[in-house]
Amino acid sequence: MHLKRWITGLSALPFLIYLIYLGGAAFILLVGIACVCSLWEYNRIVFSADSRMMHNAVTFWGYLISVGMLIAAFVDGPASVLALVSLNLILAGVLSVFMYRTNPAVVEVIQKQAMGVVYIPLSLSFLVAIRHGPEGMTWIFLLLAIIFAGDISAFYVGSYLGRHKLSPAISPGKTIEGALGGLAANLLAGAVGKYLFLPAVAWGPALIFFLIAGMAGQAGDLFESEMKRSSKIKDSGGLLPGHGGFLDRIDALLFASPVAYLFIVFIF
Repeated sequence: MHLKRWITGLSALPFLIYLIYLGGAAFILLVGIACVCSLWEYNRIVFSADSRMMHNAVTFWGYLISVGMLIAAFVDGPASVLALVSLNLILAGVLSVFMYRTNPAVVEVIQKQAMGVVYIPLSLSFLVAIRHGPEGMTWIFLLLAIIFAGDISAFYVGSYLGRHKLSPAISPGKTIEGALGGLAANLLAGAVGKYLFLPAVAWGPALIFFLIAGMAGQAGDLFESEMKRSSKIKDSGGLLPGHGGFLDRIDALLFASPVAYLFIVFIF
């Protein structure tokens, strides 16, 4: 299991670094693939793989609007993305009028689709906005280093030193020791990255950012675990050997990216 995690991660790392370095359309393509795959996995979780619930006009529209939101984040920024979030709900509501007679469950489909659009593409759109902004490449690499370092540290510290359960009702394997180890790694990775590549950023706000981003990442991990447990699903998918699915890999990033955007725009 551990070997598969490392092989998958190290194999994907050069492509990830290169596409982030290129930015523009290449970065949107990277985020778009992760977005669509994660949204499909999300639908699989919340609809418990019920084909009638998963495959209909409302959920199909969700994939299209998600890609549109990422492009809008690059072209025009967050304002256009928020407009598309509203447009998604409007069009989904219109579609439901024609679907309700034969499928009354379409109301539940809309609720879960709307949540998925906010949960995944809206969160990922902040990554696109960050990459397109000043020093965007540096901020993206720093954010990924913080989240990935925290994830790896939490996993291994929890595996070998974990004694006290963090939230056994949600994820029996996660421990308080693992969470603290993850936060320590968040701070260390962030501090090293800031010292080397963002020397102009003040240390006080930076350390607060590293800590809050790490906490948000752990909350994102637990939130996805909640959904999987409620649907009795172990992994969101199987596309990434040793990691599960795309959503399993980016769950922490989905909660950390809006935090990063707010700090970069309004504090730093």
